[in-house]
Amino acid sequence: MDNNTLATQNDIAQLKTELTREFRGLLQEAFGNMPAKRWLKSTDVKKILGLSHGFLQALRDDGTLPFIRIGGAVYYDYQDIIQMMATNKNTYGS
Repeated sequence: MDNNTLATQNDIAQLKTELTREFRGLLQEAFGNMPAKRWLKSTDVKKILGLSHGFLQALRDDGTLPFIRIGGAVYYDYQDIIQMMATNKNTYGS
């Protein structure tokens, strides 16, 4: 494409799609598998961490994992999950 070629709306939409894909890829590399939302439901947390319902309940009950309850739903802050994992991390041989 030379400097005298005009871009169509379709060209601009395609560029936007490509840039968005590139940007998401860069964010994924920089921040790992961080979910798109800050507040996660119990089902999301169980799936991400591979936990049973009872074990997640125990983490709530003993205060290891902070949560909020809105109506019947329980939500967890993603940053609290990361902090819980870092706090309870054991080094090799510990």
